[in-house]
Amino acid sequence: MGSNNATEAVKSLRSILDHLRWGVTTLQGADVFFGHGTDNAYSESKLILSHTLELDFEQLEHFRDAALTPAEQARFIALIEERIHSRKPAAYLIGKAWFAGLPFVVDERVLVPRSPIAELIEKSFEPWLAPPVRRILDLCTGSGCIAIACAYAFPEAEVDALDISPDALAVAEQNIELHQLEGRVIPLLSDLYETVRGERYDLIVTNPPYVDADDMADLPAEFHHEPELGLAAGEDGLDLVRTILREAPDHLTEHGVLVCEVGNSMLALQTAFPQVPFEWVEFDFGGDGVFVLSRATLLEHQYEF
Repeated sequence: MGSNNATEAVKSLRSILDHLRWGVTTLQGADVFFGHGTDNAYSESKLILSHTLELDFEQLEHFRDAALTPAEQARFIALIEERIHSRKPAAYLIGKAWFAGLPFVVDERVLVPRSPIAELIEKSFEPWLAPPVRRILDLCTGSGCIAIACAYAFPEAEVDALDISPDALAVAEQNIELHQLEGRVIPLLSDLYETVRGERYDLIVTNPPYVDADDMADLPAEFHHEPELGLAAGEDGLDLVRTILREAPDHLTEHGVLVCEVGNSMLALQTAFPQVPFEWVEFDFGGDGVFVLSRATLLEHQYEF
């Protein structure tokens, strides 16, 4: 889409609804990939328009017939054009993403939050996790979204948020401050469990890198704006997961549980450890590749990992 087309668009578009429709049509015709918080052109266009106008989705609907100012039009069209030409996920363009209904600051130092674990957090990990929940560990925290959402779900708990990337932790710290959770969500630089030796938690939750070599080679352009450190996990996608499984019992309380996302590496995991009774979560709102294991089960199979 060239600037001439954009100029023509400005001339013909008036209302919020006009711009939303144009955004959808333009994105759908541009072969962009959706999968970073939105999964279709309508949701993506709505996200960009909401950001441009500083209106939430409900307000967009309420003002659907209202006209945009020329400056607002120019901003919206520029963002749609940048989305198409740069192939950057929309969350990076607007500097914000939502997870478990909460807003988070994001940029190219962290993955865009999109884990189905959000649904588990909103249900307090029932029926797997029994109260009281006093300590939670979020491994590979990235933006801190899982750790922070857990802090909301379990207001009495302390949450350690670990990551190997200083850049990612800098973003996590911004989000901890944004949600005023300093002192309850603790960002720690760590290679997996390294800095929490001897510590035990009622819940370990993790969305680690799990993309295998073949999938890394085939990723759409949008994923190449994300840090490779947060995606790639060796030939079979299980480089980190093996260590997470093996060492988890040493960091769980007696009735503690491990919740781990492995996405497309789900089959590789089941093939590698056929004797382990992974309990795969069925989600109401889409997503798969998340398993739950109790400390007792992890101990039983510890020497297989």
